[in-house]
Amino acid sequence: MSAEVRIPVSPGLFKFDGGVHMPTNKDMSVQVPLTVASLPKELVLPLQQHIGQVAEAVVKVGDRVLKGQQIAKAPSYVSAPIHAPTSGIVTDIGDKPVPHSSGLEALCLTIEVDGKEEWCEREAIADYTQLDPITLRNKVREAGIVGLGGAAFPSSVKLNPGPNRDINLLVINGAECEPYITCDQTLMGERADEVIGGIQIILHTLGVDECWIGIEDTMPTAQKGLQEAIRIAGEEQRIQVKVVPTIYPTGGEKQLIKVLTGKEVPSNGLPAEIGIVCHNPGTAAAMYRAIVKGEPLVSRILTVTGNGVQQPRNLEVLFGTPISHLVAEAGGYSNNVERLIMGGPMMGFAMHTDELPILKATNCIFVGEQGEIADPPPADPCIRCGDCANACPANLLPQQLYWYSKSRQFEQAQEDYNLFDCIECGCCSFVCPSNIPLVQYYRFAKTEIRSAEADKRKADHARARHEFREERMEREQREKAEKLRKKKEEL
Repeated sequence: MSAEVRIPVSPGLFKFDGGVHMPTNKDMSVQVPLTVASLPKELVLPLQQHIGQVAEAVVKVGDRVLKGQQIAKAPSYVSAPIHAPTSGIVTDIGDKPVPHSSGLEALCLTIEVDGKEEWCEREAIADYTQLDPITLRNKVREAGIVGLGGAAFPSSVKLNPGPNRDINLLVINGAECEPYITCDQTLMGERADEVIGGIQIILHTLGVDECWIGIEDTMPTAQKGLQEAIRIAGEEQRIQVKVVPTIYPTGGEKQLIKVLTGKEVPSNGLPAEIGIVCHNPGTAAAMYRAIVKGEPLVSRILTVTGNGVQQPRNLEVLFGTPISHLVAEAGGYSNNVERLIMGGPMMGFAMHTDELPILKATNCIFVGEQGEIADPPPADPCIRCGDCANACPANLLPQQLYWYSKSRQFEQAQEDYNLFDCIECGCCSFVCPSNIPLVQYYRFAKTEIRSAEADKRKADHARARHEFREERMEREQREKAEKLRKKKEEL
């Protein structure tokens, strides 16, 4: 395995508070070129692969579908349709296990693959500059594109920041800071032309003339690929590559914006509020394929890595492919496999089986052998050392959040200590000498708060319906009494 190569950091950068240095372990998955995974026997497609309302199936069991055909529609503005990743027969629409930390089931659509890879009719755009921003946003929405950095937020929404927000900078977040993950690095190194083509489309849609691509100083191949693609596209004036130091979690949206611009996104706010829109390089490439080639989002590049697989690598994978199929593509399991994690070791979650499907938000499958990621020892009492506060990249007070979350004083955690500004990066847990699983407490508190808010909305809705019904009945009684009075007067 070759040594990690560093490239010079760009001048004029800023720093965010906190963060930690840790081994990247990225070199193991970039030793072989990007390959396209083979077709599995069947694809299981959860209808909730994005933030927002669940997609609604528009096909039925027994239908034959073509690659790229819409099989589930977006029922609301914040939602995304789902398309068939390949041709085949719909064999089931029902609840199945899905990749989620809860381990629960969700509504899924199953396709039996026929191996023909037969595409539906595609509409390629020869010159996207002839289209207005509204048309381009709609095409991005129809293609089912969501943020491929992990959040899976519908991308068409981010392309519409609103008339009152003056956007002057596009940031492409290629700072893939979590250990082991190299899918974005591979994309920018091997398919940089698609990334740059997508950036041109985004700039045209937003009406912006400047883009900064943030990459880490451990990505020489990405830098080389991007610079060459920028030169070929003649975009040296509008698009710049910015090399940032490798500090976890520089890849957080707010942290990268702070490093590049020195500006801070407001608490509970969006980058658009300070004139910035941020996208992932995979999202940009997906927009290029959707507009220029007419291909909806049906696949993505992800990393299969860890000492638990024989041949760590990056694969282009169809959504719905089972994890077991990808492990086989990476040479199979090695001896003493201990962990299977979707995502990276810092922010991913463990899975109990490898028969779960790949989603739009899946950027990594980590297979750890025994001892590669050690189980934390039992937690000791907090000693108030302050290491967690020093490491927090969001400038929070993790120990206070811990106390209030543990004691179920959620209102104080949310209102007094900005619980929802926590990005759950795990820096506080990583440095805690007492081995307290701090992030788990924050996730618990957030879940309880969201559940309580949902219950309150339901109660408010029920109360409003009850009050409306009471008012309607009183009005009807008044009208009835008035009619009776008039009738008596007439008599």
